[in-house]
Parts: sequence; structure tokens; C-alpha cells
Amino acid sequence: MTTNPDHQTRTLGTASPLTVSALGLGCMGMSEFYGTPDEAAGIGTIHRALDLGVTFLDTADMYGPFTNERLVGRAIADRRDEVQLATKFGNERLPDGTRVGINGRPDYVRKACDDSLQRLGVDHVELYYQHRVDRSVPIEETVGAMKELVEAGKVRHLGLSEASAETIRRAHAVHPITALQTEYSLFTRDLEDEILPLLRELGIGLVPYSPLGRGMLTGTLTEPGRLAGPDARATAYFPRFQGAALTANLALVDRVRALADEHACTPGQLALAWVLAQGDDVVPIPGTKRVRYLEENVGALALELTDDDVAALQEAVPRSAVQGERYADMSHIDR
Repeated sequence: MTTNPDHQTRTLGTASPLTVSALGLGCMGMSEFYGTPDEAAGIGTIHRALDLGVTFLDTADMYGPFTNERLVGRAIADRRDEVQLATKFGNERLPDGTRVGINGRPDYVRKACDDSLQRLGVDHVELYYQHRVDRSVPIEETVGAMKELVEAGKVRHLGLSEASAETIRRAHAVHPITALQTEYSLFTRDLEDEILPLLRELGIGLVPYSPLGRGMLTGTLTEPGRLAGPDARATAYFPRFQGAALTANLALVDRVRALADEHACTPGQLALAWVLAQGDDVVPIPGTKRVRYLEENVGALALELTDDDVAALQEAVPRSAVQGERYADMSHIDR
């Protein structure tokens, strides 16, 4: 294990490059989905992240809904210049949480951006993603509206999330796409076949969400049934956390743990270091609402894996060995 300099950065995209911290912070869980929200803890975690040089913050209008953007806005109010801020639109929800659907209509894009800027308390964001692809609206129309936001100075760079290769190519022809955000970890590697080569052909960066397999690769979930209460992973919506699939997947985590012991690090740090080792155009955004987990994640930056280390991890966790779909309903994924 070798120590790298603090406050590392990486650059997403080449046609419309955005330099961000080498590790980002996913803020979703501070407001919804993973246990009981704790705004004070979330704000404290964001402040600690900035102190540690983790300045690339990821949120979305649908988290909460709407409350996560307000939380992030309060946390960065007096430190805006330090932050590369990313938010998303497209998963339309009502204030009571009701899911309306995926919306990529140009008029909605414009309104969603204005609303997000107001909640965040800023006049622009560095990166604006389409959260999910609306297959009822040509991607050229959606990205055309997003391009207008760049021209208006409300958005600096554009991104897509969970987009297919065809969608990415068509979107990039309208306006340079700086980053694709999609799930990528030792447990989710299907994008290596077609998506990742295309990103590198076009000069688009990759922002992996759930780089720790929704926490499973941290090794802290040690027995089936431990998740409960308001944690969405305890529901059937996440098949990898259910029954026999969970048992099989935890056995894979044990293999990661054995390799982590050899590196004198945690399983999560090793799994995150594997993602970081996939290229300098890759910036993972592990989510947490707790300072101690943030600090553990930052420790992954001090791990420099050799080619043999990477190969050993991929042998320990073969793609075909991971059990269960990412989501029970994959219809919202553009494939």
C-alpha cells in the first residue's frame, strides 16, 4: 500500500472537461432510502468531506424528494467555491413522494433546473444529469433543452445516467457529454462490454454510483436479515439482498475480505480502490451520511493496486457469480 498526495483530482470528459476530486460523495442516503434521515449528520459529513478534499458532491431533485438538494445547499452555503456540484432531473416525483414517472420533455427540463438551483441556493451547477432516459422523448430534444441551460449559464457541463450506447452517441452529437453516471462495482460490471469502450471513444468520463454494491462490499452486512426498517435494501426491490442471492453474494464479500487482509485495509477500501484503478477518467461517488464511513472511503485513495491485485479481485468476484438483478424492475434502465 502506498500513500498518494491528498486532495487528488481527476478530469471527466475531453470535449467539455470538468476537473473534480478523485473521489466524490453521494448524498442521497442523507435524506432517503438507506435508513432514517439525519440532516445534521449529513451536513457534518459534507463539511468533513470538503475538509478532506472530497469536493465533488452528487444529489438529485428526486432524493427526499427535494429535501436532499436543500440539505446540500445549506451545507455548502459558505463554501460554494470549493465544490463541484452535480444534480439530476428526470425521475419526477410529487412532494409526498409519489412517483410520477420519467420525464425528459424540454419544458420540464427547464423548470426542473430552475427549481433545483433555487433549492440548492446557487446560480449554477457544474454538472447536470438526465437521471433516467425518457424513451418517449427523443434524446435530441432533451439534450437540446439541456444545451440551452449551458448557454444560459445555469449549467456548466452535461451528463447522462443509465443511458444505453445508442442514447449516449446520439446525445453527444447534440452537445458534448462530460460524464455518464451509472452503477459500476465489482458486483456490477456489464458496462465493460459496450458502454465503457464507447465512453473512451467519445471522451466521456465515468461516474460510478453504488461503487460498493450498495454497501454490501464494505463487509459490514454479515448475515442475512440484518437490514430492516426504512432501509430500501431490505425490500424485494433489491434482489441481491434477498434470500439465497444474499447468501451467495456475502460469500463473495468474504473473498474480498481475505484479499483486503493482505493489504491491511477494509473490504470496502479494496473494492473502492478497484473502481479507482479502472482509469483516471473514472470518479466513483460512494454514498454515506456518516463521517466514519466517509473517512474509510477516502482511505481507498491511499491504495495503489497492481495489475495482479486487480486480476486477483476479478478472479475472486467473477461477473457470473453475483446473484440477483440490480433492481427487481429494470424497465427504467435504458438498454
